[in-house]
Parts: sequence; structure tokens; C-alpha cells
Amino acid sequence: MNLSDAFAHQAISCRAMGSPFMGQLLDLLSDSWPGDSALGRKFDDFTGDIGPAGHSLPLRTAGGLHALVLSGKAPGLAAVYPPARVDNDTLRAAVLEALHQHEVFMLDWTESPPQTNEVRRSAALIAAASVAANCFNLPFWVSEAGASGGLNLMWDHYELALPGQVTGPDAPALTLSPDWEGPLPPARRPVIARRAGVDLNPLNPQRADDLLRLTAYLWPDQPERLALTRAAASVMTAGIDRGDAIDWLAKRLKTAPMGHVHLIQHTVAWQYFPKAAQDRGRTLIETAGASATPERPIAWLAMESDGDTKGAVGAALTLRLWPGDVTLELGRADFHGRWIRWQAP
Repeated sequence: MNLSDAFAHQAISCRAMGSPFMGQLLDLLSDSWPGDSALGRKFDDFTGDIGPAGHSLPLRTAGGLHALVLSGKAPGLAAVYPPARVDNDTLRAAVLEALHQHEVFMLDWTESPPQTNEVRRSAALIAAASVAANCFNLPFWVSEAGASGGLNLMWDHYELALPGQVTGPDAPALTLSPDWEGPLPPARRPVIARRAGVDLNPLNPQRADDLLRLTAYLWPDQPERLALTRAAASVMTAGIDRGDAIDWLAKRLKTAPMGHVHLIQHTVAWQYFPKAAQDRGRTLIETAGASATPERPIAWLAMESDGDTKGAVGAALTLRLWPGDVTLELGRADFHGRWIRWQAP
């Protein structure tokens, strides 16, 4: 796939995920990419998959442009970004000017791959954790692999509002209202005693520069995602370690305390681990599960792509419980958490 095709394919995906502006922007970059610039020459040096499953160059570019808008560095660009609506020629001129004027910034920004922390995925985590809480009447000790900024580790601070059922703390930091289909989950809310996460490149949402990176990769015509992310960042207290997820998980499995459910969670992260890491991680969890007891149970909660088997869309929601090694297929969820198709366990 060449760069023009990568921009065009990403445009299609963004439109399908409810962002017509991103579709417009990426189509324009597909047609008008400044290949003779320093940024263009840098992108020419990338090898392998440059699309969303690889280096994700289109989203790196779009994120950098949005960062210029959010930081106030490019007022001319901000003037043509949502909520404004402009024609293709006006947007193209402003984008190309920004890429030229802020080339040093863009060269630095695009050194790193996109990094997001989609808070709306917590709706699925809340629902699935309530199932685990019904099985084990114990506080939770939570470990998240691929935690990014850790915002989805704070799901007990969020309210889940479903038709006919609202659960959450007395003063929630935010409310999640996905399009829900199927029976309601248990209304029970688990108690999280301790939580921690790991990421190869953890971000601290309490830092302005890290919060900018998290919010820049949200799409400019979806302001509700920006509001949710900032609200979640305001209550973020979890510790996120820098390191390999499987090495970290091996230590967490050994130190999980008695009298707690060890909840291992990950959302759209495990699928990007190398197969060898996935296999090692699965073996570690299964081995620990074989030794689990009612006083020290394990719950493995995953929201991950399964290849859209049999025409299904979104991510599969699965919950695996020990002792007993019971696997519950809880349904499917949109990768951005917009909808959940729930099935009773």
C-alpha cells in the first residue's frame, strides 16, 4: 500500500466510525500530500505496513494537525476545523500551509505512533465486571495490559446509563450511554481495592503534554469524546508502569493478594501483541488460574478483535473465570464504545 492509498483507506474507516471531517481531511491528504517536503521524505523512509495495523502514518499526520489546533499553535488551521465547515479548497490550503509552517513540530510529532485511550470502552468493562462481581463476592485487584493513559482503569468512577438501569458512584466523573442491545447486565458495582497498568509508552493525563497527545488523536468533529477524556483525566490516579506487558503481568500474577478477585483487563491492545507474547501471556494466566481458589479467584476480561468472524463487527467481549475455568461470551462492542450487543452469560 502506498501513502496515497493509506490516506484514502483511513478516510473510509473514519467515515464509517462517524467522522465525516476526518474522511474529508484524509481524502485531501491522499490527493495533495506534499511528497517533496521534509515530512514527505521522512514518510518515504518507512517500510512495511504504513496503514492502521502498522505505522499508521495517516493518523499520525491527522493527530499532529489536531494537536496544532488544540494547542493554539495554528490559528489559521483552527479556523477551518470543526465546528466550522469549509469546502475542500479552503481546507486543503489551510492544511498545506500548516504542514509547511509547522514542519519541525510535525516531524517531531510523527516520530511516535498514535496513542489513544478511548474512555467509552469502559461501558463494556463496567458491564462485564458486574458479572464477575456476581460470581465472586470480593473486592477487585485490577491489572490492565496496554493501559496507555490508564483512563479505563478508572471505570468505577464512571456512571453507566442504560435504558431502565443506571449504575455508578454518587458523584460520577462522567456518564457513558452506549447504544445497548440485549438483556441488562447485573446492577452490582464491584469495589476496586487497588489498580495498576502497564504500557510500552505510558502517558500521564495529569501532564499537559501527555493529555494533548491523548486528545489530539480524538477526531475533531466528535467533541463528546474530547469532553469524556478530559473528565476521565480529572480523576485519574492509577499508576501506569513502563514496560513489557507480559513480563509485568507475570509479576502481578504472583503478587495478587488473598481475599481479592484479580481482574486482568485489556481493550483493543492484546490483539497488537506479537503472537509469541500472546501465547506466553495466555499460558501465564492459565497457569495462575489452575491454582486459583474461591479466596483468590482470577477474572480475565478482554475486549478484542477476533477477526470479525462470521460477518460480525466490532470487538468480542469475553470473560474467563477461575477456579473452574469458565469462559463467558458476553457479546460484542464497537471499538469506540458507541454500542454494545450484550448477551446474557
